[in-house]
Amino acid sequence: MADKELKQLMESNAKTAQAILDEIADARQERQELREGMIQLQNAVTRLTNVQEIITNLLVSLDGDRPTILKKLSALEDKVDELLQQQPKHE
Repeated sequence: MADKELKQLMESNAKTAQAILDEIADARQERQELREGMIQLQNAVTRLTNVQEIITNLLVSLDGDRPTILKKLSALEDKVDELLQQQPKHE
């Protein structure tokens, strides 16, 4: 093999090796971006789970307070009815 051919082969191999290294670097960068995206997704799911728990607790609390609220509304309604009955009727 002539020196010129050997030099061309070495240059070709060097370019191929550099292309492989560039692809490896790109793949590493993509994997890192995917890892970061997965971490963000996991954090979002955790926050959503916390919000869901808070909403569930709020709904349970509202269910527990419902009888008290209904009693107070009923008492107000009774008081309004009483006041309306006490008003003289205008003809």
